[in-house]
Parts: sequence; structure tokens; C-alpha cells
Amino acid sequence: MNAPAPQSTGSTPGAARIVAITSGKGGVGKTFVSANLAAALAQQGKRVLVLDADLGLANLDVVLNLHPKTTLHDVFTGSATLAQALLPAPGGFTVLLAGSGLVEYSRLTPQIREQLTQVIDTVRPRFDVVLLDTGAGISDVVLYTISLADEVIVVATPEPTSLTDAYATIKVLAMQQERRRVNLLVNQVARSGDGRVIAQQLRQVIDRFVCGATGQSFSLELLGDVPADTGVRHAVVKRQLLMSLQPGAPASQAIVQIASQLSKLPTFKAPEATT
Repeated sequence: MNAPAPQSTGSTPGAARIVAITSGKGGVGKTFVSANLAAALAQQGKRVLVLDADLGLANLDVVLNLHPKTTLHDVFTGSATLAQALLPAPGGFTVLLAGSGLVEYSRLTPQIREQLTQVIDTVRPRFDVVLLDTGAGISDVVLYTISLADEVIVVATPEPTSLTDAYATIKVLAMQQERRRVNLLVNQVARSGDGRVIAQQLRQVIDRFVCGATGQSFSLELLGDVPADTGVRHAVVKRQLLMSLQPGAPASQAIVQIASQLSKLPTFKAPEATT
């Protein structure tokens, strides 16, 4: 499977930074991170859009307890305008929700490529940050969505299967998309500092099997770790943002710090697409 190289959507003055939030496997809290990170960035005064890019298995609406009448599917089919699909969300940010159970989005087609690119190009001037909440894994649809981003955040948990799949995702991004920097967020850690240990373990494997194979340098940047927190499950069950429900919770405070770290990252321009 040959993934496309990153598109020429590098940051320009007045344009949003596009950040893909992805994971090697499901169940690591990727959508929870996306929603709460958006709220933390909004608290910093940024105009934030979360685009639910898990086109066939969307669940951002569930996490936020939203019941949209218009989704990205309606925009793609021409039954609604993009402006109609942009909805205010709890936490002070905007969402563009996708449909769920739509088999037509299980594979990448030229039409999906064109429509995704057009949507991102259209919303980019209106926001400071656009978070792409992608599907899990390395399907063509997921990889193409990631290719449209300036930055990538890979969410992983300390479980061996999650770390193995996170490494596989990072390897694909480095070798097929020719990315030279990926950001890591470790969720559900037992102790503060576990994220640093996990990041170092992944760096050692990357140095050996990715940098060694390509002869290119690669940077895995740890944005931070989020502790296992009973408040997270409570917020998920109530379909509320942890940032709103328990702003003083350890996981909320960690996400605020991660938002600050993300804002401090130097502007990164993805490699130009190859045709």
C-alpha cells in the first residue's frame, strides 16, 4: 500500500495549523483527547475546529452529546453547505461531524480525496487550529487524512499492543509520507514520567529500524502524558468534556499542559506532495 506524500498545506499567515490526531489501534482515547484538547486550546483564546475524520465510524458526536442534523456526509453529497455543517460545541470550539456506519467511506476514492482536501482548504482561513480526529490504523483513508496535516499526534497507551501499533503507524508516516517529526501523547499512564520512558523506548526502535533503513533523521517529540483518572470514565459516561466537568482533575491539567506544548511547537511545513 503506497500512501500519498503529505500535501502542500503548510502553514501560511492567517491560516490554521492542521493537526492530525491518530492512533495505531482503537480504544486508546483518541477522540476524548481530541475533544478535550480542543477545549484547552479554546481556553487559550484560539479559534479551534475539530473535524471528525473517522468518516465511517464517527463518534465525536457521542463524546460531546450532540445530535447533528447536518454532517460532513451531507456536505459531500451536496445536500448541505459546509457552513450548515459547522456546529458550536461545548467547550467553546467548533465541530464538523461525520456520519457513522457509512460503508462508502471505508476505502479511499478520488472523490473522497478531492472532497476532504477542499473542505480543509475552505475551513483553514477561518480558524487558528484544525484538529483532524482520524480513524485508527493505517488504512488508505486514514493515511490520506493524515497527509493533509502539518502536524501529527499519535495517541498511545502503555499497553504493549498499543505501543506496537503506534510504532507501526510512526514507521509508515516516516517511510511513506517522509515525515521527519511526529508528536507522541501517552494516555492512561499509571505514574507521572511514564510517557518519557515510553517515548525513549520508541525512539530507540525508530533509530534502529527507521532511521537506519532510510538514512534520514527523525524526531519523535513527547507532547506529554495523561494520567489514568477516574474522572475520565465519569465524563465519558455523562457525555461531557472532562475539561468542563472536572477542570481540576489530573487528566484535565495534563491536557492543558499538552495544549501549551502544542502551541509552542515551531511551525512545521510538511513535504510537498508528489504526483
